[in-house]
Amino acid sequence: MLGLFKNRGIQVLLVIGIYLFIANSLPPALHQGFYTVSVFIKDLLVWLLPVTVGLFIAHTICSFEKRAPLFILALFLFEGISNFSSVWFALGGGHIAADFLPPIQMPAINVDFSPLWRLPFTKPAWWSADKGTLLGLVLGSIAIIGKQNVLRGWIARGKGIVQWILTRVFSRLIPLFILGFVARMHQTEILRHIFAHYAVLLVWMLGFLILYIFFLFLIGSGSWRGAFQSLKNLTPAGAIAFTSGCSLSTMPWTIEGAGKNLQNPEFAKAIIPATTNIQQIGDCIINTFLCFLIYNHFYGHPPDLNTLVNFTVMFVLARFATAAVIGGAIFIMLPIYETYLSFTPEMIAIILAFNVILDPIVTSSNVMANGALCRVFERVWMGLQRLLPTTRQQRTR
Repeated sequence: MLGLFKNRGIQVLLVIGIYLFIANSLPPALHQGFYTVSVFIKDLLVWLLPVTVGLFIAHTICSFEKRAPLFILALFLFEGISNFSSVWFALGGGHIAADFLPPIQMPAINVDFSPLWRLPFTKPAWWSADKGTLLGLVLGSIAIIGKQNVLRGWIARGKGIVQWILTRVFSRLIPLFILGFVARMHQTEILRHIFAHYAVLLVWMLGFLILYIFFLFLIGSGSWRGAFQSLKNLTPAGAIAFTSGCSLSTMPWTIEGAGKNLQNPEFAKAIIPATTNIQQIGDCIINTFLCFLIYNHFYGHPPDLNTLVNFTVMFVLARFATAAVIGGAIFIMLPIYETYLSFTPEMIAIILAFNVILDPIVTSSNVMANGALCRVFERVWMGLQRLLPTTRQQRTR
């Protein structure tokens, strides 16, 4: 029973439930106080984002130091393409779902409900996630090419510090972080509209998620029978991920299940550790699907093409930055939602609450999809290996 209360999703539900039970008896200033704390946490995350992205990307690049350059390039391109494809699949699924969902008129927000206090300084425009990405690429490349052990040490220590801040500090503040935004939605009478509308989205989201993951198994195996067998081999890993909520702790079972689907089982030992927290198909589909429909719900129309392209690029790049961030990856994504999709505090609260509640589904689908894509990448890598001798022969001639 005590372990149950340690679950972040249970904590969030309890906090929201207790708040809603006593909300009408609380003074208005206390509601604003909750919201002030949430905004303060969000502002700190926005400031921390560029450094976090830069250090995590640099550390990821350094971790591939001992591997063949072609293998690294192929794997990174493969992961980027797979994440990009899943994002646009989710956008298409969101567009289809939006056509069938009944439109709901959002009530006007009470503009008088605002935080009691904000940071006295604002973030400059140049302090952004894309600059952090560039910094991470530069630092990682210098550390590898120049064989700078001192720089690699600084990168590792810096990454450890920001990871500790995200996983040990911010991740434990999730219930409090959500509480403030829930208070704002309650005071502006939006909360009941949100719950009435978004329950329907879960059915659509799960349908598209299952369809996409099975399609990956089908591509890897090349047959319906092989797809079901591959799915069966990875089901234990998916079940463990669902109950544990951690992809890294599930890795031994993921490697074992993926190895049964490969021509060379040892290949899984190289691929799965490198892609476990980078190639996050379930995360991409669920968050993109929700982002699209939340945006469409609040603004009354889908995002334009330019907005979607900019968001997709940063979203996919952030997958590399969130590697090995257990319980803190969502905090890297929130400022991206705010910057590139113009998410309001209410929209951020919704996407964060869904991430916490749906975390078991997100984690298990990440593991299953990662195992399926391991076989797909093996086929791609074997194709590249067959092409290399031909290329060398042509150069010799």
